[in-house]
Amino acid sequence: MGKRKIIRRRKIPKVTCSDILGDHPTDCHPLGVLLTASDGSTESGVPHRTLSECTGQRKAIVECVREMLVQHHVSPEALERDRQRREAMQRLGFEDDQSRMKRFPTNPTTQKGNLAEVLLAEYIAAANEVSLPVYRLRYNPNVEQAMKGDDVLAFDLDSDPVRVIVGESKFRTISSKAAVIDIVEGLVRSYKGGIPASLQFVADRLFETGKAGLGERILECATLFALEKLQLEYVGLLMSDTRTANRMNQHTVNSFHRLAVISFGLDSPGSIVDPCFKGLEECK
Repeated sequence: MGKRKIIRRRKIPKVTCSDILGDHPTDCHPLGVLLTASDGSTESGVPHRTLSECTGQRKAIVECVREMLVQHHVSPEALERDRQRREAMQRLGFEDDQSRMKRFPTNPTTQKGNLAEVLLAEYIAAANEVSLPVYRLRYNPNVEQAMKGDDVLAFDLDSDPVRVIVGESKFRTISSKAAVIDIVEGLVRSYKGGIPASLQFVADRLFETGKAGLGERILECATLFALEKLQLEYVGLLMSDTRTANRMNQHTVNSFHRLAVISFGLDSPGSIVDPCFKGLEECK
């Protein structure tokens, strides 16, 4: 009998938090100043970064988040149009009618979802030095409802291979196993779906705003995916109470290779939402 051929399986290198999330932002970025981070793995072996508030920084965190919320919901051009319209309406004595023209949600559930989404997008961009070509919440046709599509699509178009980070976020006043499962299942659906569902949406918005070159590069990601030359990475964030890290550690399922999770635990998480959104319409 001939010798049996031994097939050696290629060992897949272990992925760390820094491989997908990058390093925690430095003191040059507000999130690096206001939040602390520790890296580890869930019980199932998924890279897990735990974020916490720096002591006594809640007010500063709120002010930082408010700026981010404005940037993600309204373009500078729209802000200027709002200012001009508001002044014109005031001159005509129609100040009460301004309340009908809203840029920010007042629905508490939508506020919580948008808050977690914006924080995840900004954290990924700050830690990873990836770009957010489009602030998708600016294009929500109904600000009171959650927007469909990927919560976050971030791009590193200059890396080799080109990287795309897909993000899924949840805000829960009380952390739970169900919330962790929802996050991971959402990312699993995206992973199984292949090319990110919102890629065309991002490209179309870029073409509409005169950024055709960047739009073409975003569309090229679909070709790179077909050629297996695109690196897709997936990040889930749960923003909730101080038990959030434990929930993530216990209930995250290791469903595929390039997956990482972030837990952001806060004391009384529900109390941060209203200060972040209150008065944003008036301060535009």
